[in-house]
Amino acid sequence: MIRAFLALDLPGALRPLLERVIAALKQCDAEVRWVPVGNVHLTLKFFGEVSEVQVEEIARAARPIARAQPPFRLKLAGAGAFPSPRSPRVVWVGVAGELAPLTALQQQLEAAFEALGFPREDRPFAPHLTVGRVKSSKGRDGLVRCLAGLPPFESEPFEVREIILYRSKLSPQGATYLPLRVISLG
Repeated sequence: MIRAFLALDLPGALRPLLERVIAALKQCDAEVRWVPVGNVHLTLKFFGEVSEVQVEEIARAARPIARAQPPFRLKLAGAGAFPSPRSPRVVWVGVAGELAPLTALQQQLEAAFEALGFPREDRPFAPHLTVGRVKSSKGRDGLVRCLAGLPPFESEPFEVREIILYRSKLSPQGATYLPLRVISLG
């Protein structure tokens, strides 16, 4: 079985910005498991454990939807936390830009994957990049202050030209993501 998810990857040019944001938040000394910058992505659908056959079914279902969607532009903007900045469990960097085509793409993919037997997400799609997961309440107040005091930021726009079906291999050192299928837009 393969642990899989579908995501948008980020251009390498955005990594320095993400590194600066994460470094600023690390100063809070909260117990947060920070995501390595090279692993940061925008998840469109998490599948969990799937078979090789299901990998092919997922790719086959995604291709026509991706082909019908022209490339679009996004940018990174701001940071926050789920479920709220006052009670952070997941620390995120926001996504702005052409959100309508992104949301439409995600909703069409969600419907196609539901037809394959993958349940829809319970929550509405909220485009974001997870950069950290809070491990305990230790230092949480400092993290809340750091998030509130983080200066506004925005990246240069980048073009989304593909979606990627990834394999996630978990280990004590953290997750490693390996592309299984790259599916072009347009």
